[in-house]
Amino acid sequence: MTITPGPLLQSVNSPEDLKKIPREKLHEFCEQLRQYIIDVVSVHGGHFAASLGVVELTTALHYVYNAPYDQLVWDVGHQAYGHKIITGRRDQFVTNRKYNGLSGFPKRSESEYDAFGVGHSSTSISAALGMAIAAKYKGEEDRKVVAIIGDGSMTAGMAFEAMNHAGVANTNLLIILNDNGIGIDPNVGALKEYLTDITTSRTYNKLKDDIWNALGKLPVGNKFTRSMMHKLAESVKGLVNSSSNLFEALKIRYFGPIDGHNITKLIDTLNDLKDIPGPKLLHVITTKGKGYALAEKDQTKWHAPGTFDKVTGEIYKKKFDTPQPPKYQDVFGKTIIELAKQNDKIFAVTPAMPSGSSLKYMMEEMPDRAFDVGICEQHAATLSAGLATQGLRVFCHMYSTFMQRAYDQVVHDIAIQKLPVVLCIDRAGLVGDDGPTHHGCYDIAYFRCIPNMIISAPMNESELRNLMYTAQLESTQMPFVIRYPRGEGVMPQWQTPMQEVPIGKGRKLKDGRDIAILSLGHPGNFAAAAIRDVKQDGIDPAHYDMRFAKPLDEELLHEALSKYEKIITVEDGTVVGGFGSAVLEFMAAHGYKNDIRILGIPDRIVEHGTPKELHHECGYDAAGIADAIRQMMDVKVSLMS
Repeated sequence: MTITPGPLLQSVNSPEDLKKIPREKLHEFCEQLRQYIIDVVSVHGGHFAASLGVVELTTALHYVYNAPYDQLVWDVGHQAYGHKIITGRRDQFVTNRKYNGLSGFPKRSESEYDAFGVGHSSTSISAALGMAIAAKYKGEEDRKVVAIIGDGSMTAGMAFEAMNHAGVANTNLLIILNDNGIGIDPNVGALKEYLTDITTSRTYNKLKDDIWNALGKLPVGNKFTRSMMHKLAESVKGLVNSSSNLFEALKIRYFGPIDGHNITKLIDTLNDLKDIPGPKLLHVITTKGKGYALAEKDQTKWHAPGTFDKVTGEIYKKKFDTPQPPKYQDVFGKTIIELAKQNDKIFAVTPAMPSGSSLKYMMEEMPDRAFDVGICEQHAATLSAGLATQGLRVFCHMYSTFMQRAYDQVVHDIAIQKLPVVLCIDRAGLVGDDGPTHHGCYDIAYFRCIPNMIISAPMNESELRNLMYTAQLESTQMPFVIRYPRGEGVMPQWQTPMQEVPIGKGRKLKDGRDIAILSLGHPGNFAAAAIRDVKQDGIDPAHYDMRFAKPLDEELLHEALSKYEKIITVEDGTVVGGFGSAVLEFMAAHGYKNDIRILGIPDRIVEHGTPKELHHECGYDAAGIADAIRQMMDVKVSLMS
């Protein structure tokens, strides 16, 4: 299907082309840009509502600033589709998030206009401040640096740390606070209420408007103007309501709030702010999903809806004739409610991922026992530790890639104190289209080196339920990691009775004659398929589902290493320091000399694509495992499927 951009959008292949469009036609350009994003994402998928909400802001930024010399730093990057289209990637946009195509996020290696690579939240102010300090040091006083951050990302401690420094760093950094009241899920916490207070204060906004209008009537660039600006800015601090004091207290000049969909107002404001020295914050009010009514109404659903009919709003789902396995996240979300009904000590915490984790079900049913703490992974981990000191059983749920941000808290606040917090690690392994910033590659390796940790991975939904059941038992008195992948499992009938799993004990799924496969977690299903495949070649592998990366099942390992000369380990974590490395360490400690091959995520950055494509690229899908079995058994490559 050919998607044709509007005529104004067709004329823009760079920000310089955009600047040639008359101001009075920019509204028309924005409509064409918004429609192009709707057209492409409806057919090809991707993040959706966030970019629609910043079409005017993106256009204004590239109309006013001189990128890439002036540096625009986007936070997270969900909202950067318009930026990519304006900066020469319009015709490639149909490849967005596809294998070997454009990244779904800003990426330095993709374009000189992508000043900083992102994917995680709340990094923009720190990165932009670093760029502004460097520009000042190098004498590039004319270089402007802008951080564009959402109100959801503002809840993270890193954003406050950066603002605390920016207020005294004496640079011309501009922070644009894109305030739409929602991240992926609705924002929570006191900051949300604070921003609402600013937005709705009539006295405050009237005074700000009056002062802004006065500044607009002054001649620009002379000493009198600068002095008057300073006096007016100082006087407003004592006159506006107390809600304005947060940013001003950090010595960051606050401007706004202004309508983020008024392209003329945005351009005029940005031009004016270029002439005001020092750190500044512009508060912009936008609507996530702007221009597509269904996305405006249900912003969480339309954050990344997949492909859909843009006219009717029907989101396309695969249709099956038989019952299908659920997503692992839904198994977690439903199982924790079952457990919480049986055990009144169970609590749950997630940092801004109630929908993605399916913890939303418990939050709806048991709101006093399940919490969304905002984009605050460090706080989520230590809050869980605090709850655990009081005898509560806390399931702290994070995506693997975001757990990286809470690493110190896991070590310092959970593991050292040996608190039995259950760390549910969703999106473990290769997550697909979101790419390297979101892959869950490293958690086995970075948890395995921490004392007092139990690290487990279920092969299927029933095993996930059993591990969750085991983790909440009073007899379990250590931090307990349960990691599972994004997407569907393998069991349509998944609501099996829960039973305790002996900690550190795996299971032998199949005896064999020639070679042993030691798998950890969901890739055990790939191994089982590979074993069926190589049967046609007369190869008879054994298969062990090890369940635990720490502690290892030493009894099973002794059995496998004693009986089989050739060993293959399979995991959806990095091969450096992961489960396979743990087996090698065990072999070295006990003098085993087996021929072993470790399959998993290689020691390089894996780019984006579908999970199926990436598993194949990394060689641990069913075909890759079968290939490795045949190679180790010296079966000719021509026999491979």
